[in-house]
Amino acid sequence: MNRLSLALVHHPVLDRAGATVTTAITNLDLHDMARSARTYGVEDLYVVHPIEAQRALADRIKSHWVDGSGKKRIPDRAIAMDVLRVVPSLEDVYATLGGRASIAVWTTAASARGGSLATYAEARAQLEAETRPVLILFGTGWGLTRPLVDSADLRIEPIHARAPSSFNHLSVRAACAITLDRLLG
Repeated sequence: MNRLSLALVHHPVLDRAGATVTTAITNLDLHDMARSARTYGVEDLYVVHPIEAQRALADRIKSHWVDGSGKKRIPDRAIAMDVLRVVPSLEDVYATLGGRASIAVWTTAASARGGSLATYAEARAQLEAETRPVLILFGTGWGLTRPLVDSADLRIEPIHARAPSSFNHLSVRAACAITLDRLLG
């Protein structure tokens, strides 16, 4: 397996009515996704947000835990939060990883709305065989926009409970942890 990175995408994502929006960064998402990323050996967790004030917030949160008083109180959190990379756009993520053509972009497909899907077993096998860096996109709000989902090289099947349920709206941090465990656990 080559380099594995994650992107927590705040734009372009959907709201409950299906409109394209920008969501706010939440402290809990940063902490929990960074801890999951570090636990499973993920190299980078990109926080993608176009608004400077939101990026500054994420940078302050990271700095508190990596360089500030948070590191003194809970040193393990510094190790986890050090995977955070705060950027304005997915294009910045792609450039950092060598350009869009040089990486495999995957998404979890809770909002795939049709199209081909890989099972977790298929994705795990492909991850082992992949020679390019893999970037898995996680959408906030009500999920990634259709063009973004359609542009993915691989769409992993939605996460569902074994027993049928009429409710399926996991937090992005829970979806991230489940995805990483199914791929790398």
